[in-house]
Amino acid sequence: MDMKLFETCKNLIINAENVVVLSGAGISTESGIKDFRSRTGVYQMAPEYILSLDYFYQNPREFYHFALQNLYHPDAVPNSGHEILAKWEREGKVSHIITQNIDGLHQKAGSKNVIEFHGTMKTASCLHCDKSYKTEEMINRFQTINEFYICDHCDTRQKRERFIKPDVVLFGDTGEWFTVEGFDRILHMIEAADCLLVLGTSLKVTPFSTFPQYRRKSTPLIIINIGDTPYDTDPNTFVIPESIGKSLSLLDEQPST
Repeated sequence: MDMKLFETCKNLIINAENVVVLSGAGISTESGIKDFRSRTGVYQMAPEYILSLDYFYQNPREFYHFALQNLYHPDAVPNSGHEILAKWEREGKVSHIITQNIDGLHQKAGSKNVIEFHGTMKTASCLHCDKSYKTEEMINRFQTINEFYICDHCDTRQKRERFIKPDVVLFGDTGEWFTVEGFDRILHMIEAADCLLVLGTSLKVTPFSTFPQYRRKSTPLIIINIGDTPYDTDPNTFVIPESIGKSLSLLDEQPST
């Protein structure tokens, strides 16, 4: 462990007044949630295609069975990494967390300004009338209704038009933030940051992976991730290849001087 690097990053965060965080699956694995692409990840059990919009339409029951087993973690609890970020937000240090995660652990820890870029597994919505269903209700429907994935609040000629889809962004899908307005809001946050903190993501899935490109040249980029990212050798970039909870705990310690 490079303690000199930790001291440098600690001072960068101490002196920052507007830290923006980009988080990925790596922060949630420390709460026992599987990531996607590692040797023990979700995609070792099934191909990526199972989380596509096409597969959802073609095999809604099989899709839900997989998603409820592997993407929904209502009993998971935040770890020290989530809690420190929430503390920094309360202290006025962190302004926004932009996350790829769909587990809601940032909010459970107390963070308020969270953008769930890839959506959430807490709810599902009718693709026709937008009626919202809690995931607990979808589980009950799954167990008791044959065509549980078809909205009974509205009516259309084609049942497929009123499928109830979890509020997550699938492959071939778009989400709330996948608009010109949504992108502009996120890019404005990143451009305004005086420190960009990347946690637990390889930054290889677009468009999320492009966000660090929009920081100002003077804005330091701190990456805490076990594994390489495309930004590791960029100027003004500091890479900590350690666990997130351990690293943030060290960065949260009071300076020795």
